[in-house]
Amino acid sequence: MNNTDSDKPIGIFDSGIGGLTVVKRFLTALPNENIIYFGDTARVPYGSKSNSTVIEYSLQDARFLLSKNVKAIVVACNTASSVAIDELRKTFDIPIIGMIGPGSKAALKETKNKKVGVIGTRATISNSAYAKRLKFLDPSVEVFEKACPLFVPLAEEGWIKKNATFEIAEEYLNELRSKEIDTLVLGCTHYPILSGVIQKVIGPNVKLIDSGIASVEIVKEELKKNNLLSQRDSGGESIFYVSDIPTKFKEIAELFLGKPVNGITKVELETLTV
Repeated sequence: MNNTDSDKPIGIFDSGIGGLTVVKRFLTALPNENIIYFGDTARVPYGSKSNSTVIEYSLQDARFLLSKNVKAIVVACNTASSVAIDELRKTFDIPIIGMIGPGSKAALKETKNKKVGVIGTRATISNSAYAKRLKFLDPSVEVFEKACPLFVPLAEEGWIKKNATFEIAEEYLNELRSKEIDTLVLGCTHYPILSGVIQKVIGPNVKLIDSGIASVEIVKEELKKNNLLSQRDSGGESIFYVSDIPTKFKEIAELFLGKPVNGITKVELETLTV
C-alpha cells in the first residue's frame, strides 16, 4: 500500500438508513477519514430475505463501493454480516469488517452475570450469528435471542416516540426481561435509532451494546495495520448514495448525524445488478 491508498475513502453499506448510526460513530472516532455510504433503501429490509439473496445483494453493494475506490468496507448491516461476510472476504481483497465480532466482544466485556440478550432481524437470529460468536469467545455465557422484525420499519419511519413503538417493544422484550440479562446487543444497526425506547422497556440496569461503536475500533486497528489510516489533518467528507430516496431519509440522516446532509445521490438498481 502506498501513501495515496491512505487517502482513499472508507466504504460503508447497509440495507437502509440503519448504517447511518455506524457512520455517526466513524465521524466522531475517525474525523479525518472520507466516508462513502451506500444504503440499499430500495430493497430494505435484508432481514426478511433468504440467505442467498442477502449474499447476492451484499456482493452488489460491495462492488458498488469498490467502484468508488474505497480502501476498506464496513458491513453496517448485521444480517449481511451474519450471512455474507465470509463470501465478501473471499471475493474481495481489501479489509472487510462486519458487526458480529466487534459487538460480541463488547458484550462479553460488559456483562457481569454472563447472561446476554441479542435482538435482531429474523435472518440474524435464525442464523444464531451472535450466539455462535459469543459461545465461541466464552463458552460459559448464556445467550438469549429474540427476533424483532418490526423495529426496522419503525426506525425507517423515525417513529422514536410513538406509543405503538413502545407497545411493540414491550411485546418483543418482555421475554428477555424474564431471563435476567444484564447486557443486550442491538443486533441490527437500525436499532440504535430506537435505543431510547429499548432502554426504557428493557430497564435501566441492562447495558445496551451498539455494534457500530465496537466496529470503529476494529476498523481503526485494521487500517493502522495496513498503513491505511488517513494522514490528513483536516476533516473528511461524507458522500451518501441510496438505491431509492425515502421521503424521510434526509431528515433522519441529519437528525442522527447532527449536521446538514447534502448531495444524496440515487443509484439505479440496474447499475448494481449488471
